[in-house]
Amino acid sequence: MKELNRAKGSAGEIFATQYLTKKKYEIVQTNYSNKIGEIDIIAKDGKTLVFIEVKSRKTLKFGRPCEAVGVYKQNKIRQVATLYLMMKKIKDTPIRFDVIEVLDGEINHIINAF
Repeated sequence: MKELNRAKGSAGEIFATQYLTKKKYEIVQTNYSNKIGEIDIIAKDGKTLVFIEVKSRKTLKFGRPCEAVGVYKQNKIRQVATLYLMMKKIKDTPIRFDVIEVLDGEINHIINAF
């Protein structure tokens, strides 16, 4: 079951990356991880550095995909992003956090999700 979820997640991330590329985002890195955790996609939208969490589901049986990005997950992503910015010595750059839902092949891009 874990491998199935990982494969579904990877497919969703690829789909999300293709969507972002079509929207003229510059993909900086995918599946970035450090000692704190992982961020699915880091991209640039103009001058803004965007940290993107991708959530994929086939149905709404367990709720919308974005509902899986609760306060704990949001804080974790913020911590990973903060360490990323420190390690890359990125300063004076606007940042934001987006969520991309992939639901049965459809994308919902939530800009500035948290």
